[in-house]
Amino acid sequence: MKMITLGKTGITTPQNAFGALPIQRVDTATAVRLLRGAHAGGMTFFDTARAYTDSEVKIGEAFDGMRDRVFIASKTMAKTPVDFWRDLETTLTNLRTDYLDIYQFHCVRQCYRPDDGTGMYEAMLEAKRQGKIRHIGITAHLIGVAEEIIESGLYETLQYPFSYLATDREIALVEAAAKADMGFIAMKGLSGGLLTRSDACMAFISQYPVLPIWGIQRDEELAEWLRFFEEDVRMTEALAAFIEEDRRSLMGDFCRGCGYCMPCTVGIQINNCARMSQLIRRSPSAGYLSEEWQANMFRIDECIDCGKCASRCPYDLDTPELLRRNLADYRDILAGKAKI
Repeated sequence: MKMITLGKTGITTPQNAFGALPIQRVDTATAVRLLRGAHAGGMTFFDTARAYTDSEVKIGEAFDGMRDRVFIASKTMAKTPVDFWRDLETTLTNLRTDYLDIYQFHCVRQCYRPDDGTGMYEAMLEAKRQGKIRHIGITAHLIGVAEEIIESGLYETLQYPFSYLATDREIALVEAAAKADMGFIAMKGLSGGLLTRSDACMAFISQYPVLPIWGIQRDEELAEWLRFFEEDVRMTEALAAFIEEDRRSLMGDFCRGCGYCMPCTVGIQINNCARMSQLIRRSPSAGYLSEEWQANMFRIDECIDCGKCASRCPYDLDTPELLRRNLADYRDILAGKAKI
């Protein structure tokens, strides 16, 4: 397994890390088993966030008494220094620790800077001075903001979506981060669950100086990623051909399933409904044809075009139009007019 050093932080870890967003969906015993199993299997880096409900609490229980054996990164969506400090203290309590290896501004739409009037960067500096955080990081979904972050030289790590669907501009972003000695944490390596071959995803990622955090919530998912500690996956002609074909079928305006558009004014499950055309063709389709999912999809008819989902989308998608296209395709599938 290749080792990665996150830029000037000096944090060195296997290029195979744990994204803890999904463990908020399982009970504590399951989460603790997965987290400890990940560490026993070779993972040392664990990424969570204050926004991930009880994810931090579960990590705190899993690694209580072994803090020095893991790297833990968390995030805050605070927009004011008061909320920043409240989030940080809550996070430290949840994680049963007195410091974070990396603390990140979460899903920003601006690059926080000293003297920008927000006080946010100053709060990070003070938290670092106090020893409550060791390194200052930031996460973004907007590539223009991510580019500005790297150019600023203010941050030690950047977390950004990166998978084999990456554009040339996103690959250049990785290269710019490396040149700036900035750690690059790759989120959404499976592009919200649309990419289904872990060997192809790992082979692609291994070509770049990035740390992927794989979202894990099941034993079989953990086993799938841990096997790469034993199997050294490299890019081959066959994998490259598969990736190129998959890119052709997915590139363009599609929903990554990040969920930042939600909640919906009328209760539409946007993060799945807006990508149903891909999900139903890339996963066992029976579940998505159930009465429950039909009801979820038909709720799209109730869209009132309030525009809130589109305004929140970090990829600037026309979300209502995307929902309607997916609903039309779904109806064609139900009527036998479209193939799965």
